[in-house]
Amino acid sequence: MRIGILPVGQIAPETLLEVAQGLVKLFPDTTCSVINETLPLPEQAYEKKRKQYNSSVILNELRVYATKNESYDRILGLVDADVFASGLNYVFGEAYAPGKAALISIWRLRPEFYGEKPDNSVLELRSLKEAIHELGHTLGLRHCRSAFCVMHFSNSIFDTDKKQSLLCDQCYLQAALAISNLG
Repeated sequence: MRIGILPVGQIAPETLLEVAQGLVKLFPDTTCSVINETLPLPEQAYEKKRKQYNSSVILNELRVYATKNESYDRILGLVDADVFASGLNYVFGEAYAPGKAALISIWRLRPEFYGEKPDNSVLELRSLKEAIHELGHTLGLRHCRSAFCVMHFSNSIFDTDKKQSLLCDQCYLQAALAISNLG
């Protein structure tokens, strides 16, 4: 599987690189590279009353980008902005399930968002978990009942911290089958 990581708006390059390196470790036959372009945050995604961006609007822009770019099987957008989806106060990410595009936001993954001191290793691990989770959705995986599987739904940062950065056996088999069908 060929994954392209696309910055959406301003985001630290080291965050993009850390996620790319982590994904290659989890998906052994995967290539993952940071795309040398930036997708601007769509102005129409911003909701003034909420002071947040609608993740579905951003995700649609990523989908359009992914359909025009055949170099990658999946496009993962990373954004450093607070995002929400319809019916939810906030989300850590969103993806087409199945599909070629996924999005994660690091805004609420930062320890300092919760009043803690900045910690890049915590941010890196949380970002990797959410990236794997959303890419799992692009492969057709649904939310898993196992609280430790990376495909478990994160209702809060506590759920993200509790789960592992790995797929449970059942989700792993589904992902492996989906990846084998790509080529």
